[in-house]
Amino acid sequence: MNPTTPLLKNDAVVLGVLLGTLALIFYSTKTKLFEKIYKIIPPILLCFFIPGLFSSFNVISAETSQLDEIASRFLLPTCLVFFTLGIDFKAIKRLGGKALFVFFIGALGVMVGGPLGLWVGKIIDPSFLNKNGEEVWRGLATIAGSWTGGNANQLALKEIFKPASNVFAQTSVIDVLFAELWLGMLLYFVSKAPIIDKKMNADASVIDEIKERIAAGSSVQKNPDYQELIILLAVGFGITGVSHFVADIIAPFVGENYPALKAYSLDSKSFWIVTLASLSGLLLSTTKARKLDNWGATKFGTLFLYIIIATIGMQLHIFDAFKNPTLFLVGLIWILTHAIFTLLAARIVRAPFFFTAVGSQANVGGVASASVIAAAFHPSLAPIGVLLAILGNAIGTYCGYITGLIMQWISN
Repeated sequence: MNPTTPLLKNDAVVLGVLLGTLALIFYSTKTKLFEKIYKIIPPILLCFFIPGLFSSFNVISAETSQLDEIASRFLLPTCLVFFTLGIDFKAIKRLGGKALFVFFIGALGVMVGGPLGLWVGKIIDPSFLNKNGEEVWRGLATIAGSWTGGNANQLALKEIFKPASNVFAQTSVIDVLFAELWLGMLLYFVSKAPIIDKKMNADASVIDEIKERIAAGSSVQKNPDYQELIILLAVGFGITGVSHFVADIIAPFVGENYPALKAYSLDSKSFWIVTLASLSGLLLSTTKARKLDNWGATKFGTLFLYIIIATIGMQLHIFDAFKNPTLFLVGLIWILTHAIFTLLAARIVRAPFFFTAVGSQANVGGVASASVIAAAFHPSLAPIGVLLAILGNAIGTYCGYITGLIMQWISN
């Protein structure tokens, strides 16, 4: 056998291995043996790195598989539709100005911190920007999407900026490492929230009021029948199909008639597909179609997201991830900048620490981490974390895209 030929080449077999891996990971979350482990290592990390290990040991390979392309072309835009479809602007508005202010300033901190870290890294070690002919900023731009929205936004930007697989592996390590360290710090300070609020003269009573309003206005999930499931999938994949159709027209038109816009990836079909899918979901969320979220849109979106993450993991070669140590400095500066922006925003409006922690994780961690942080204050507060994280899903791709363009400018 050729040493570069993977052990498993049949995509049906590879898909079975990936889904089996996901099943084992999530089955283990229900066992006491792994309960403590998953408090340190999140399951989503294993969904990404175990396929990466398979690839690193040449069991499977993205080079001989079409699964990653199928997932990115079909499942990713549908996933974005389902995530944005359920956004409730009225409920988010009821969170109040302080929560939204801290959240948006935190996102701004991500957009500033990434380019700042890249600039400092360039001064210290200019060679780290373009090792082996690969542009590092492309991989870092995907972190910007992850830290202003979530994994779906990160993968959307991966399709837009197309970093090399080894670059994406390196930056993914930075993403996970510093995001989890920051999550751990916030969880530590949850128990000290009353002391922090007292020192900042923050009014924490607003949390109880918001908790009651969210609980009163929360949507009731139903068990959809097969007709409703077909309608749900038709909407998601239908919008994906329309997005592909329109992108096939717009992208070549921009490339042929406005070549200067190529620098902004506006001639990329992937850019238009993810943008149109996200915008379509946001528009539908303002109509009666938002009830589709009660039929399981978010659950389907999450399912697709994990499959996408597993196929992305196929592209990784884990052992290449630590060949660019300057990236760790960039990540440290990046997360510290976000933390400073978030804390200053909370200080300015005297927001309770709850808004600081949940607003930050709605940016950096996404739905899972934001809801975990919110529930750490009180289980009934978890929906507030979900609401802010959904808002992050709505803006993450666009914030990450702008940040990526700034990074590209700094790199040149």
